[in-house]
Amino acid sequence: MSDPPPMLIWCFTVFQEHDVETSHGVLHVTMRGVARGNRPTILTFHDIGLNHKSCFNSLFNYEDMQEVTQHFSVLHVDAPGQQENAAVFPTGYQYPNMDELAEMLPSVLTQLQVKSVIGIGVGAGACILTKLALTQPSLVEGLVLINIDPCAKGWVDWAASKLSGWTSNLVDIIMAHHFSTDELTENKEIIQTYRLHISQDIPQENLAMFYNSYDSRTELQMEYPLSCPTLACPALLVVGDTSPAVDAVVECNSRLDPTKTTLLKMADCGGLPQVVQPGKLAEAFKYFVQGMGYMPTAGMTRLVRSRTHSASSVGSTEGVRNRGATNPLPEGVTLTSARVGVTPRTQPQPNRTAVFL
Repeated sequence: MSDPPPMLIWCFTVFQEHDVETSHGVLHVTMRGVARGNRPTILTFHDIGLNHKSCFNSLFNYEDMQEVTQHFSVLHVDAPGQQENAAVFPTGYQYPNMDELAEMLPSVLTQLQVKSVIGIGVGAGACILTKLALTQPSLVEGLVLINIDPCAKGWVDWAASKLSGWTSNLVDIIMAHHFSTDELTENKEIIQTYRLHISQDIPQENLAMFYNSYDSRTELQMEYPLSCPTLACPALLVVGDTSPAVDAVVECNSRLDPTKTTLLKMADCGGLPQVVQPGKLAEAFKYFVQGMGYMPTAGMTRLVRSRTHSASSVGSTEGVRNRGATNPLPEGVTLTSARVGVTPRTQPQPNRTAVFL
């Protein structure tokens, strides 16, 4: 019997849900496929106001991602109390802080026999996965960080949030976290969909706890050059060009090793690039894992690869790279149907890549 076509493979894929006990409580996770010893599992973690389905289904259901999921198992993590049909936490429940949420993940990986991961995190989830990579670098082979904010909330932000809290409800605050003012007024269909999801599909008491955990986050302790540790693994930072998170993502980019980091800024895209531009993100993810030495024969349909070399570059960048190779996306990218540009930095740094799609 011949192999089934890619879309049928999607239909045959096994999903297993688990409630995993950890030192800081129970995590609800969904495993797609079976962990393979010779390659990492894709580990996802969603943002506030979302769960793994509302955050990642648009990406993982996209046709171009089927090739990826044939090569990797996927482990979706729902923050405590945010999954579908979650029960309301009892009175007195102590919600884990961001550090504790990151500390819950290694025991989940151990119990599911996952040896290493490539993380995909959005907002709060990106922060949690970064904390995991900083404390357990041997577990994390690479990170795709969407809308990441490496900073703790400053006093100006704190005052603004207090003021907005007096005049807005939690749903409005979270909507402003995800979407720009223009998106909130112009993209009415997606705004209505996510407003209803945030207000109706997640118990509001549980949502408030997760929001407060993220809102009281500590600063990510990483810097480049190495005055303190930074990420050891390759990282792809992703943000839409009209996202409220643009400045925060650019700040994070400045704190990471430029030889291992790519900043991907998507044109005509707001706060949820994995939802509104899943094709571009799927293609970028393929390049990312190819740069790590996986999927060398993956088909590329949207992006045309090109290279530029800085004067400090050494050796050839052609061919398939070994695992751990840095700067996984090309220095220059040409698209047939989207505008492309490169953001110059005030102080040029070799191999740091900023790409507009």
